[in-house]
Amino acid sequence: MATLRDPLPTTPRRSTDSGPPPARRVPLPLLVAGLCAALPVSLACAAGIGASGLSWGETLHYLWAGLTGGSLTPDEVPSYVIVWELRFPRAVLAAVVGAGLASVGVAVQAMVRNALADPFVLGISSGAAVGANAVLIFGAFGALGLWALSTAAFVSALAAMALVYAVARTPRGLTPLRLVLTGTALYYGFSAVTTFMVFAAEHGEAARSAMMWLLGSLGGASWSSVPIAAGAVLGGLVHLGWSARRLNALAMGDETAAALGVDADRLRKELFVTAAAVTGTVVAVSGAIGFVGLMVPHAARMLVGADHRKVLAVAPLAGAVLLIWVDILSRVVLAPAELPLGVLTAAIGVPCFVLLMRRRTYTFGGV
Repeated sequence: MATLRDPLPTTPRRSTDSGPPPARRVPLPLLVAGLCAALPVSLACAAGIGASGLSWGETLHYLWAGLTGGSLTPDEVPSYVIVWELRFPRAVLAAVVGAGLASVGVAVQAMVRNALADPFVLGISSGAAVGANAVLIFGAFGALGLWALSTAAFVSALAAMALVYAVARTPRGLTPLRLVLTGTALYYGFSAVTTFMVFAAEHGEAARSAMMWLLGSLGGASWSSVPIAAGAVLGGLVHLGWSARRLNALAMGDETAAALGVDADRLRKELFVTAAAVTGTVVAVSGAIGFVGLMVPHAARMLVGADHRKVLAVAPLAGAVLLIWVDILSRVVLAPAELPLGVLTAAIGVPCFVLLMRRRTYTFGGV
């Protein structure tokens, strides 16, 4: 006799308890269209804003020349290099990193069912910082040249991932509480190691570079760093999009997920690997940029509800646009000096998050 199973939910069920009325939602097609239009505009603005004094017509001319391989006069080459080789790859990488952090934030919050979770709660970013500081302060992996920093950060991120998994895993599988506790404990452990390395640095400039990286920076962006980060983020988005309905089930608890035919432990392992791979990759090219993975998923849920299919359509685009403009601000606020990205994301994110929490219509999950 055939057995009947409930279909996977398209959105988490609303609690029957009395509570605040549901928030007014923004139509998903309108919001996605607006973000898709804002993304290329933001990229163009990032390529045009700076101290070089280029007009918007010149900026668009150089972008078009770079995209189409158009010809340039010798006098145009220096300005072309500024726009196409320095500013534009930095803007593209900011979009990739912002999309990656926002999407992983959605996955991690569903995986551990914790409203305070973000991509760094697993300890991956602090693990990557150990490898990056070893390069910046002690010259480790020097034989790799320009790839030394990214390689060391990624390898140490993978090592941190393996350690978190080994410590958190039990015979019953990965549980949300053990993941959060293990990731938090190892985060402080790795942070202590990086702090010791900074204080042990013999040269003040090396320590300053290490601190800049720890707070996030895209100053070293180039076209060569874009494909790897973009590939990792795209792969993560594909997996999360394919798993969106299972994420809806997981968000309601392991028992409910099991009743709906979802193996919570297996899904949690998949999400752990995806989150670690994407986080390790983007941290390796941008440093540790906080608050994007915490704030953007909550804002997306507030706008479109708790259905992960909708949230994952909005959060990566919103994260990309947000980080592009944060990077623009980092270059112009104290020009010619640069501010670490993490300083600005916290300065923007904290008041926005407080206002979000003050809304009577919002609860975690958007229901």
